[in-house]
Amino acid sequence: MATPLIRSLRSRYPDAHIAWLVQSEASELLTANPSLDEVIVWPRDDWKKLWQGLRWLRLMGEIYNFVKMLRARRFNTVIDLQGLLKSGIWARLTGAPVRIGLGSREGSAFLMSRIIDKPDNDDRIGPEYRHLAHELGFDYSEFDMDVALTEADMRYATQLIETHALSTGYMVICPFTTRPQKHWVESYWTVLAHRIQEEYGIKTVILGGSDNMVSGEKMAADRHGVMINQAGRTRLRQAAAIIRKASILIGVDTGLTHMGTAFNVPTIALFGSTRPYLETEHGNTRIIYKYLDCSPCGRNPTCGGAFTCMTSVTVDEVVTNAAGLLKET
Repeated sequence: MATPLIRSLRSRYPDAHIAWLVQSEASELLTANPSLDEVIVWPRDDWKKLWQGLRWLRLMGEIYNFVKMLRARRFNTVIDLQGLLKSGIWARLTGAPVRIGLGSREGSAFLMSRIIDKPDNDDRIGPEYRHLAHELGFDYSEFDMDVALTEADMRYATQLIETHALSTGYMVICPFTTRPQKHWVESYWTVLAHRIQEEYGIKTVILGGSDNMVSGEKMAADRHGVMINQAGRTRLRQAAAIIRKASILIGVDTGLTHMGTAFNVPTIALFGSTRPYLETEHGNTRIIYKYLDCSPCGRNPTCGGAFTCMTSVTVDEVVTNAAGLLKET
């Protein structure tokens, strides 16, 4: 959701060297973007393995070289979009004299030279990044997400379409995320896929990470080819390319779901314990969100595992919303 800032930064500073420091798992979202001069990958997982393997001297050497590399670039300004202690530490270690933190917490505010608070009561997608752009005097009149793909990514999606006979269209579902209170009822997804197949003649592609491969296989098993599991089988940009070519996307609060809106694909987002936004400024995105007295609970559900906010969303409700979107395409 922070990617619109790439366009804002490049517009404001057309000749600047713009680099983005990112953890390895998210780096693919940035490496194909022509408006970035550099993507610096923090090898956190590799360092974690060194720590667990008691290879502390090697770890200290790699940390030293990484900090040396950052300082050698002589950055003038660092913007900490995450606002956490870990990101604040890296902002400080760059040696940049200007360090701007967005909603800095966990003590990271002490590492910044300026703090920009996050806005309140803004239901638009990515409101904190819009607010940051406003505060820094950037152009944010067009603030769509900026996820760049390569020709190879698009060829991957084309090959998938040819292999599974999806040329008449397909639905993408993104049913997996990190916390159970954000999930929809698992059996509902298979019912949904069959309803969409029966009523619109299109199959369903399941997307997710490597941790979701087994769940995806279970979901797709014995569904007579209606559901095609790609969870754990694609790289991040390949999954994004599959989304870009989809007829419709339906998912829970996870990054892949938000990509539907990024690519202006008809999207239905199912929110419950979290509600990252209610307004996307895209007429073909629908948000289904059941507001309860305990909503949104975030990481601290109080329902004893009932997760009523998600279980009360019916297949019929989702199909009705999907019908409206598919008629518009």
